[in-house]
Amino acid sequence: MMSNRRKEIRNRIAKRKKMKDSRSRDWNTIYENDRNRNGSFSSYEVSDDSHPLFNKEMMLFKVLAAALLLIGTAVLFKHPSVKLDKPRELVQKSLSYELQFAAITDWYEETFGKPIAFLPDQKQKESMEVSKKENEGTVTYAVPASGKISQSFEVNGEGIMIETGKDSKVEAMNEGLVLFAGVKDGLGQTVIIQHSNKTESWYGHLQKIDVKLYEFVEKGKELGTVSKSEESDKGEFYFAIKSGDSFIDPNQVISFD
Repeated sequence: MMSNRRKEIRNRIAKRKKMKDSRSRDWNTIYENDRNRNGSFSSYEVSDDSHPLFNKEMMLFKVLAAALLLIGTAVLFKHPSVKLDKPRELVQKSLSYELQFAAITDWYEETFGKPIAFLPDQKQKESMEVSKKENEGTVTYAVPASGKISQSFEVNGEGIMIETGKDSKVEAMNEGLVLFAGVKDGLGQTVIIQHSNKTESWYGHLQKIDVKLYEFVEKGKELGTVSKSEESDKGEFYFAIKSGDSFIDPNQVISFD
């Protein structure tokens, strides 16, 4: 009886040990499988060459091309040869060229119709207009502000001073893009508009500015307010027209009272 009891106990112990070993093998198998799967994923690496946003060969080519361009430009300007004068002049003109945003906008309208969506659609304000005869026909400009010339173009060869009423509004002589809106040396608060015919109109000595940089404005758009003149009951502002690298007499384009 006692021997049977011992035998039963030994069988139970052996059975438990067998189950324990079986469970241990199962967990080891699962662990090994997971480790193999993880290893396969970790060993898989996306190469730079196959990345959709990065191409190593193309990047190296761009870096090399940029370096060669930089070295070539440096040699071009450092070499004393007279034969390189024309290429040097071409590079200088290219670097100093001012992008004609207004001309591009005008071309876009003629080619595709309505201007780009971010350009505001504003109503053209009523204003006094005068005519100027040009080869391609009649071009009309708005008078920036009603007044009289207090300083002629001959004084500085760039612009004129116009005396107006107190707190008069200054308006754009033609539609265009605001190329500058801020404080300019010698002119105080100034607005510069670039027009589609590649000319610029300057409005200086303003008391305040009512437009923002790169804003597209219509002809007659209020740009700001004139500053106070020495006589407290009057105002004044600076007006200039630039064509290319030189200024032209505004009085030859627009008639003032």
